[in-house]
Amino acid sequence: MAIERFTIANTDTVIYAEPDNLNYFLNTPLTPDTAASATNKQATVKAHTRRQYPGDTTTSSVSATVRTYLSDPGRRTGNALPGDSFRVVSDAGLPGEENRQFTYSGNWLDVHALFVGDAKMQVYLYSPSGTRYTVDGTTP
Repeated sequence: MAIERFTIANTDTVIYAEPDNLNYFLNTPLTPDTAASATNKQATVKAHTRRQYPGDTTTSSVSATVRTYLSDPGRRTGNALPGDSFRVVSDAGLPGEENRQFTYSGNWLDVHALFVGDAKMQVYLYSPSGTRYTVDGTTP
């Protein structure tokens, strides 16, 4: 499994998690943003001048052109995950406790609201500052 990007509906907040780990705690499974495939996009580059080497006193002109580039919503550079980390714990202290850590970028209130409205069991949310929120599960 790989860590995917999930955008919370109607917000700009994004959660980075393995799909099975995140959806374990939710009644309604979230769909990763990377479900969209890579596409080619085009950009127009304006006409400009450039020098052949540093210190060159004469410039050459470059005409306007259209460039094609690859746009992939699942692209990530490096191994670091963006944003702040938070934890979700179910059945705290009991055998079979599920304790998962995720990261998010955006507004913590959106993450909290997602779990308040859609957690399938009672969970504890630990914010990046370590504050514990008790969220009661909802029935589907």
